[in-house]
Amino acid sequence: MKRVLVSGGAGFIGSHLCMRLINENHRVICLDNFFTGNKENVAHLLDNKLFELVQHDITKPYHADVDEIYNLACPASPIHYQHDPIQTAKTSVIGAINMLELAAKVDAKMLQASTSEVYGDPLVHPQSESYWGNVNPIGYRSCYDEGKRCAETLCMDYHRQAKVRVKIIRIFNTYGPRMLANDGRVVTNFVVQALKHENITIYGNGKQTRSFQYIDDLIEGMVRVMDTEDEFTGPVNIGNPHEFTMLELADKIISLTGSSSQIVFKTLPFDDPKQRRPDITLAQQKLGWQPTVELEEGLMRMIEYFKNNLK
Repeated sequence: MKRVLVSGGAGFIGSHLCMRLINENHRVICLDNFFTGNKENVAHLLDNKLFELVQHDITKPYHADVDEIYNLACPASPIHYQHDPIQTAKTSVIGAINMLELAAKVDAKMLQASTSEVYGDPLVHPQSESYWGNVNPIGYRSCYDEGKRCAETLCMDYHRQAKVRVKIIRIFNTYGPRMLANDGRVVTNFVVQALKHENITIYGNGKQTRSFQYIDDLIEGMVRVMDTEDEFTGPVNIGNPHEFTMLELADKIISLTGSSSQIVFKTLPFDDPKQRRPDITLAQQKLGWQPTVELEEGLMRMIEYFKNNLK
C-alpha cells in the first residue's frame, strides 16, 4: 500500500486516477480548489476509508507524508485557463514548486502532468519528445503553454539539484466521462451540441487535426510512468497517434448520435495549433504502452455519459 497525493484530484483526469489508485488498494489524498474540479466527480469515493478529499490551492504550500505525488492541478481548457491567466501561470509554476518542495521534504516520487501544448503550433510532425516546440511566449495561450514548460524546467532542476525523483508526461488530447459540458474542448463541444441537435461549431476550415485518446488509456500510461525506475525522468508523450480532422470528428459524432445538427464554421482562434499528433515510440519501448480504446468505442461511452448527465 502506497500513500499517494493527487493534486487536481477532483478534476476530469484526477478523479479517474484516484479511482484507479484506490482500486489498487493505495491510500489517496485528493487535493483540489474546485475551480474546474467537482466534488461530484469523487462523490463515489468519499465513504472509502482509503480516500481523503482536501480543499486546497497548490499555490499555497501543503504538507503530507506521502510516497508519491501526481501533480495534475491546473485548468486545461482555453476557456478556463484564459479566464484568469495570472492564476493559471501561478498554478503551473508556484504549484509545481510547492509540490516539488513537498517531494524533496518527504522523499516522494513526483509525476508532473505536462501537455502537448509545450510543442505549441508545431513545425515538426508528428511530435517526439526531442522537439523543443514552437510556442508564442506572449499570446493568449501562453499562461498555460509557458506555465507547463516552466513546470518541466523546475522538475528537471529539482531532480538535478535536489535529487528529487521526477517523472514528466506530456498529455495529448484526452476525452471521456466527467469532462465538463462547458469546457470548450472540441470533443465535449461536438458531443453536447449533437445531443442537443444544435449547430456543431468548427473553428477554421475543419482541416486542422488532433489525436484523441480515451481516459482509461491515459491513466494506464500515467501509472506505468510512475512505476519506472528512478533514473527515468521522461518527458514521455502519452497520447493516441491516430489523427483526425475536425470535420471527420464532427461527422462521426453526428453519425453516432443520430443528430440533426448542421456544421457551421467560425474564425480559428489565435495561436490555435493546425495539427497535433504524438510520436509514442518512447512510450511503446519504455512502458510497453499504447492506446487500446478506438475512437468510436470511446465516443460511444462519452455520448452515453452526457445523455445521462446533461441538464
